[in-house]
Parts: sequence; structure tokens; C-alpha cells
Amino acid sequence: MDIFSKKEGPRREDVVAKRLISENRQTIHRLADQISGGGYSASRKAAAKAKEPPKPEGLNIHLLGGSAPASPPVPRVRISLNKRVVVMDANSGRQMQFLGQMRVRDGQTYFALATRTNGFVSPVDDETERQLADLNGVVIESSEIEEKFVGVIRERLNF
Repeated sequence: MDIFSKKEGPRREDVVAKRLISENRQTIHRLADQISGGGYSASRKAAAKAKEPPKPEGLNIHLLGGSAPASPPVPRVRISLNKRVVVMDANSGRQMQFLGQMRVRDGQTYFALATRTNGFVSPVDDETERQLADLNGVVIESSEIEEKFVGVIRERLNF
């Protein structure tokens, strides 16, 4: 019968092997370089270099100050792909105002102005609603009518 007992710490054989390797480390590195044609030392240098933090090259120029002045917005009325009618800035492409949505009911596409009665959470302001109130519910039958519709909105909002 063999009895195996656990012993704390490293085994005696492991301690001897580690001591032998550490005492002969220079010889082991020299043999490894000789066998690999210098590749062993080159790979160790590359690994050490990869661990170093990057160093800046040349001059670092930091411009302190504000951003470039914004150009004045150029409003443009647009019907987006998801059928939202918006006023957008032609320079930046950002939406400036939401006017409404093209909806479909009984196979007909019509314009729904962004008002609380049409179910919109954030309605247009009172003046815009007054200017576009008669366009609410207008049926849009073709792309030509849609272009003319956008032109009418542009005229009424003075864009």
C-alpha cells in the first residue's frame, strides 16, 4: 500500500530544479540564442519594448481656445425616409423643428400636423400651428404633390 500525504510548500524536487535553472540562466540563454540564431534574445527585447509606454515623437501642439464659430443655420424643409416632416439646418444636417408626419389611412397618405389632437407629445408652437393649420389632413397622392407640399410649407414659414 502506498500512502500519499500532502505537504505544504513546494516539493523538494521542484526547489532543486528552480535553483539549478536560476544558477545556469546565462548558459541557458546563450544556448537558446545559439540554437535560434539570436531569435530568443530578439523576441525578449521585442516583448520588453512592447510593455513600455509610447513616447511622443516631435512636437506636440495643443490649441487652446474655443471651437470654430458656428455658421448661421440655413433652414430647409424636408420629408425624411421615415415620413417625418422637419425643418433642418442645411449646413449641419441637424433637426431644428418637427412639423408633423406623413400618415397612411385607408391606403391614402396624408399630412398630420404635430398637434396634441393628432396625438403628438411635443406639438408645434402656436404661430407655426396657425401658419400650417389648413395643411393638416392634406392628401399627398404622388411625389410631385409631395414636392409642391414642401414648397408651400417653405413659403409659409419664410424659408
